[in-house]
Amino acid sequence: MAVVKLQNLIKVYGSALAVKGVNLDIPEGAFTVFVGPSGCGKTTTLRMIAGLESISHGDLLMDGERVNDLPSRERGVAMVFQSYALYPHKTVRQNLEFSLKLEKLPQAEIDRRIDEAVSVLELQPYLDRKPAALSGGQRQRVAMGRAIVRQPKVFLFDEPLSNLDAKLRNQMRVEIKQLQRRLGVTTVYVTHDQVEAMTMADLIVVMRDGRIEQTGSPIDVFERPANEFVAGFIGTPQMNFIDGSISDDGKAVLPSAGIELQLPEGRFDLPALRQRAVRLGFRPEDIVPDGHGIPIENGQNITAPVTFSEMLGNETLLFGRLGENDFVSRMQRPRLVERDETLNFRIDLDRIHLFDQETGESLRLPRS
Repeated sequence: MAVVKLQNLIKVYGSALAVKGVNLDIPEGAFTVFVGPSGCGKTTTLRMIAGLESISHGDLLMDGERVNDLPSRERGVAMVFQSYALYPHKTVRQNLEFSLKLEKLPQAEIDRRIDEAVSVLELQPYLDRKPAALSGGQRQRVAMGRAIVRQPKVFLFDEPLSNLDAKLRNQMRVEIKQLQRRLGVTTVYVTHDQVEAMTMADLIVVMRDGRIEQTGSPIDVFERPANEFVAGFIGTPQMNFIDGSISDDGKAVLPSAGIELQLPEGRFDLPALRQRAVRLGFRPEDIVPDGHGIPIENGQNITAPVTFSEMLGNETLLFGRLGENDFVSRMQRPRLVERDETLNFRIDLDRIHLFDQETGESLRLPRS
């Protein structure tokens, strides 16, 4: 296991700045997930950690040692790629032992490591098969096995589940997390899928445009987003937003929705926000139809028409309209809802978020 530190890491391609000064401490043994939209710099950052991309500026430290100039094979990392990167002409066993033979390890040590990986990943029935004869999930296990046998200090995963169907992705998500816990190896995982990030990470790193927007545990990032971008990116369906301002008596005045919401004390510094232009946010599970969800104690009732609904089996998503604004509500007891049917909703005032309209920064008070 290793502690990995990124100190003002910058990557420049020609005149384009791809990674813009990333600072991050990755704890020993932690499962750290980089998440963000395509082109945000997360894979480039991973490849700099792996030694597959040079570092333009800044330092990369592993257990306190600067490794900027160390070749990939000497960094003690093993990477699992999106494309699996298996040798198609070699059997599973040959794929697993290839890197170990390059290191000229004794055959007895090679066999021991392969036996351990095969046991952990249940690959015994497939050792004599070639990749073309394996399913996507089996190929992913082989790719993981090839990383395990190297006994690295750091595992690196580059969107390893994106080529799998939804059911297999869910299964492999659990398997990767359980494997990492069993081995205790420091792990850095890149994905654009915020569900993967939320379910797998000990530490989430949300990136946008080459910068880190927020780091924290999944629950911290979900409950206390640092800005509007994080609030909208983390959570499915995404947070609802409505523009407005704060009145002198502590209400969120939302003219385009035709409503005013009394904001709770203690969550925001309301006197300091008087007449401030804000963007109010609330998640779909925090605006629920009467009788469909956890009872909301400190709430406010509103009525709104439903323009569309999606029944998902265990829940129904309702797409409603508040004045000029669309919103999504999560109905916990699913039923068919007619188009243009008007429902009574209750919005949870204790779970409202406020963001500055200009900067997008959260206006929530810091923890006391």
